Amino acid sequence: MGEFTSEEWESIFAELKKNPQTYGLPIRTPGSALVGSFNIRKLSSPDNRSNETWKFLGICCKCYDIIAIQEALDNMDGLYRLLDELDGEYKMICSDKTGTYPGDAGLGERMVFFFRPATVDLGEVVSDVTYDRTKVTQIMFENLDEIVEAKNKYERSMEDYLAGRRKTKPKLDAPIFMSFIRQPFCSSFIIKGENAEEYEPFKLMAINAHLMYGTSKDRWREFEALMHWIRDRVVNQEKMYFPNYVLLGDLNLDYDKPETDFAKMEELVKNIDGETADEIKINFPFLDVHPNQEKHFTSNIALTQRYDQIGMFFSDSDGEGRGFPTKKENVTMGKHEDGPDYGVFNFTELFAKALEGESYTEMSKTSQRAFIKRYTFEVSDHMPIWLRLKFAPKSASNKRMKVDSPTSTSHNK
Repeated sequence: MGEFTSEEWESIFAELKKNPQTYGLPIRTPGSALVGSFNIRKLSSPDNRSNETWKFLGICCKCYDIIAIQEALDNMDGLYRLLDELDGEYKMICSDKTGTYPGDAGLGERMVFFFRPATVDLGEVVSDVTYDRTKVTQIMFENLDEIVEAKNKYERSMEDYLAGRRKTKPKLDAPIFMSFIRQPFCSSFIIKGENAEEYEPFKLMAINAHLMYGTSKDRWREFEALMHWIRDRVVNQEKMYFPNYVLLGDLNLDYDKPETDFAKMEELVKNIDGETADEIKINFPFLDVHPNQEKHFTSNIALTQRYDQIGMFFSDSDGEGRGFPTKKENVTMGKHEDGPDYGVFNFTELFAKALEGESYTEMSKTSQRAFIKRYTFEVSDHMPIWLRLKFAPKSASNKRMKVDSPTSTSHNK
């Protein structure tokens, strides 16, 4: 069986329309902000997907104030096609191609944000997240023995390959972190909501990241490096444009064994949290079991992995972090329609109910594998994740003031 037919798409849209929240598709409310993240597999030429698929991808993206998109390839036509499905309500800001050197072979990607101008202002700061040359040199010198050992091993393997003693050409991998495989992309936003006069806006630096899909050690090195970069940036609040960072993306973390993998992740977050001032808070809500769920959310279409994550790094010292939930508040998630809350739009379950009349989890393993093959390229192999933030009411005096304009000078932030 191939991709979905028009009749099957009609069944899918009809099932979704009955109750979108059953499958985790969030509904926008005036008292909350919605941010999301979605790895859309090899998003490129519009011709690679059917019109019904583009309509569905539009539904996946349309409920958010800001959504980070990963795996958009160099050809931007697919991004423009997706924007067309959003009825002119969204604008885009994206990086240049990252992940391959210009002219070299390989699939480079753009890190993309769609944002809704009716509820979001674009700030003045946009940047890649990088380790500077001095820092990279320091890392190399501190790990020189490991680098030399890896080089010698590679040269021996290459000799075997050239002599015919080895069938596959060896790959030279750095044994330490030196640079991100794809540079994370950072942009400043002000989420003012639909009632800007009533609520305090969320001012944040959003980071869109698609980290390495390699060995567990490779993945962990990149994640640690990104966590340390954000931590070290947040502690210098007096020089920051906005003191709050939200990390969104496909972090490719290997969590198929939650009982052990989550402990390692939580230990890292705990250590980084402990190394910062008390007013700096770090929260990855998807590391906890949602109060309304029996187990952790999964975000790949096979419902087995937790690659996609959202993390918050914010300050409580001067009220700038109001509305960002702390880790202690995760147990209260989903108690109010305005949030805070988090979740996954589980379109695997939607497709199974609409087309097979049963839950995906009730299928045999063989049937599951055959089923997801039908949409792993046509739609994606990842599902959207989201975070709902509850707006804090403005004080009486602040209600008389206009929300800051993104074109204002930095001293007016």
